[in-house]
Amino acid sequence: LLETSPGVAEVTFVEKEPAERHTIVSWEQKNSCILPEDLKNFYLMTDGFQMTWSVKTDDTPMPLGSMVINSISKLCRLGGSSMYTLPNAPTLADLEDDTDEEGNGDKPERPHFDSRSLIFELDPCNGNGKVCLVYKHAKPVVSPDTEIWFLDRALYWHFLTKTFTAYYRLLITHLGLPQWQYAFTSYGVSPQAKQWFNMYKPITINTALLSEETDSFVNKLDPNKVFKSKNKTPVIKKKPPSQPAGSQKSHTSMTSSKTSSLAGNSSRK
Repeated sequence: LLETSPGVAEVTFVEKEPAERHTIVSWEQKNSCILPEDLKNFYLMTDGFQMTWSVKTDDTPMPLGSMVINSISKLCRLGGSSMYTLPNAPTLADLEDDTDEEGNGDKPERPHFDSRSLIFELDPCNGNGKVCLVYKHAKPVVSPDTEIWFLDRALYWHFLTKTFTAYYRLLITHLGLPQWQYAFTSYGVSPQAKQWFNMYKPITINTALLSEETDSFVNKLDPNKVFKSKNKTPVIKKKPPSQPAGSQKSHTSMTSSKTSSLAGNSSRK
């Protein structure tokens, strides 16, 4: 699908070997939790996932789409260490506020940065946030129930799916478009990302996501026209020969004297 889309170039899929079973067992023992069955089966087929694609602008490929699932060795825990190496440095757990309202209405209870939850990074999202595997209940023992959440750059949580398989389908159907995870937040994708959504619509797309708002305007770009090759013939403009200012003055004076003499001769006749 990507390779047949207009303007798409350099679709790259990195094939990875399956993860060793003892590596998965070692990860579970180290983190004192059990991987969900679907994610464990995924790692037994391929140790992570990476697929990227670019678009051609002025015959130069520009990286655009990115689909990543970290390998088992990079499935690291969030919030377990200080942000700095200074003593008593702040951690993500210091962001916790007991006064926060939990699970209002149909909103699920958000994860916690402290010891109440275990959070592991699945996808770094090219610096636009983090997709995380979350064990929400880690006390007194770690519950095997997991969910997939998105942590934005402002460190707010957004629920994505209940299972890894459901998230994997979301990842594929959104083609790895930039900031696609923000479609599942209350503030939505940025105007720049919305332009790419208009050009390369995900396989499953909420049409309301692309609807124009009253206070903003998004150009509706047609990829067939944007990436259409145009063979322009160079237009050579002929410049009139430049003349010195002095010669132009003498020329005008000569023409004026000629016209006056001609007028005098006609009057004599």
